[in-house]
This record gives sequence, C-alpha cells and structure tokens, in this order.
Amino acid sequence: MHLLVTRPEPDARKLKTQLEALGHEVTVAPLLRIDVLPIEAAAFDGAQAIVATSRNGLRALAAGGSSAEILRLPLFAVGPDTEMLAREMGFAEVFVGAGSASDLVGLIESKASSSAGPIVHVAGETLAFDLAAPLKGSGLTVRKLVAYRSQAVRSLTVDTARLIADGAIDAVILMSRRTAAAFGDAVTAGRLENSVGGLTCLCISQEVAQELQALTLGRVEIAAKPNSAEMLALVARVATQFSRV
Repeated sequence: MHLLVTRPEPDARKLKTQLEALGHEVTVAPLLRIDVLPIEAAAFDGAQAIVATSRNGLRALAAGGSSAEILRLPLFAVGPDTEMLAREMGFAEVFVGAGSASDLVGLIESKASSSAGPIVHVAGETLAFDLAAPLKGSGLTVRKLVAYRSQAVRSLTVDTARLIADGAIDAVILMSRRTAAAFGDAVTAGRLENSVGGLTCLCISQEVAQELQALTLGRVEIAAKPNSAEMLALVARVATQFSRV
C-alpha cells in the first residue's frame, strides 16, 4: 500500500521506517507541529508521581534536563511506547496503561495515595482527556504541567495534495483527534473533498474516527487498541485486504 503518515516529527520518521520495512510505500506529511516549552524543576515540588499521556511530554522533560529527583518519582505512562521512552530516560518505576488517558484513571487510583502530594500531569496545552476530575473523586490532586504546544498544520504540501487528487494514496494513518481534525481541514482547504472517496483512513481510536464525519471516505478502520503496535497490526490487516482486490 501507499500510506500517508500524518504524525508529528520525530514519531513520523520512526513510523515511516517501520512501514517501509513491511514493504509499504510511505509519504510523510505531519499535520501537527510540536513546540517544547521550558519546564521548571519546582513544578515537581512535593509531587508523589508523574503522569505522561504523550511521549512529547517526556521529550520536554528530557530537553529541560530531568533531575535525579524527578527520575526517582513513579511514572504513569499512557501506553507501551511512552513507557519505553520513560525507561530510556531513566525512570525506574513505571506503570503502564492500555493506551488512552482514560484507562489510566483506575491504574492511578490503585497505586497513588490520597494522603500524599499531587500527581503532576506532564501534558500538552490542549488535553484530550482531563484526569483531574475523575481522580478528584478518589481524593487525588492532579497538577497540570504544560510541557509542549501542538500547532495544527491545516494545509498539505503541493506534492501530497497531488498524490491524493491522483488517487495514489491508498490509506492515511491518523493517531490523534487533533491530527484527524487537521486532516479534515487540509482536505477542505485543498478542495480535495471529491478526491478522498477511495481513501481508507486508519484511526487509532473511535474518538479519532469521529473527527472525520464531515468527509465522504472510502473506508474508516479502527485499531483494536489505541497503541502503535495495534496500528501496525491494522495496517497489516488492511494491506491483506488490498492485495485481494
């Protein structure tokens, strides 16, 4: 298949390498730009744990020079990919969720203490899911730390738009709600609404797929679980179906 990868860098390059190793042709067109923000060490004063719902939050920590004190804190990672980066950074105690922020609620409640300090959520400026409200019911306090800002890229490159218009792209990979929304905006801005009727959209979750309702697409497929491994499994499954056509 010819796949369009819309993830921001550096995750787009990693995914491109994985997909090409599986024999796919890949075009990269990031629809989000990540701007890392400065983080003060004092933001973790008195904290009992850290939550990372994106690798971008951890990259912001790394860019600021994670101290030994920070690395000693338990860390709740949204999924396996975030867990891997956390361990590479030096976090020793990492609890891993199933792939979405909402899945972390029960895990945090089972490990954190209502009598200890706040839990620092290292997050982006815009939250897909706010952990503070559900955890408040368990007596847990969440301190949101804005570590990065994501800016939507609302237009496709000339070359990418031409590939879509020519029907050369078989499927587009969408890994977040904001990316899916940006893709819809880019299709509209490029007047490509009539060119996506044969396009398959591979979405990491149902919530991501819902952002595409304004588009008339060939197919929308959703990963079994919201993580990178299941997205690759989805690509393999859809590729098999393409080969039978």
